[in-house]
Amino acid sequence: MSRIGKAPIPIPEKVKVTLTPPNISVEGPKGALNLSFSDLVTVDLQDSFIKVSAASDHRKSRAMHGLMRTLINNMVVGVTAGFTKSLEIQGVGYRAETDKQTLTLNVGYSNPVVVPIPEGLTIEVEKNTIIHVRGIDKQQVGEMAARIRRVRKPEPYRGKGIRYLGEQVRRKVGKAGGK
Repeated sequence: MSRIGKAPIPIPEKVKVTLTPPNISVEGPKGALNLSFSDLVTVDLQDSFIKVSAASDHRKSRAMHGLMRTLINNMVVGVTAGFTKSLEIQGVGYRAETDKQTLTLNVGYSNPVVVPIPEGLTIEVEKNTIIHVRGIDKQQVGEMAARIRRVRKPEPYRGKGIRYLGEQVRRKVGKAGGK
């Protein structure tokens, strides 16, 4: 049995959970999220806890047990606190700007790269080099941060590019330093 899946999910007092199998919806101060789960797991709503259990002892059912518990927990955390991923831009002349619907990245290409901001996410640029992606859906926040990083991955020789805040880039020795 999954150790992660066994733990009940506490429901904060500001959060409203509606369970109509096979769907669960969570509403909180920051917004609302919906999830449809498979019949391989059962979700029970008790007083101030959500309990997820495997419907049978099959391998697929046990695998879905921990996953569904984590996804529902991420929904509860998202509507109460939200999620943030931060990226930093390193390189001479590299910078970012944002307006309401787009993020513009000047990262060494001949033209600036314009990335549209999806609905439900907010992107803030601090000091032209630090980008904060915020939202209530953890998967959507992570996906957007990865799309921004993919525009110019950090290169191993000089370390220039877009990286996650605090990410360590493995540096390689150049041609002259190989002796």
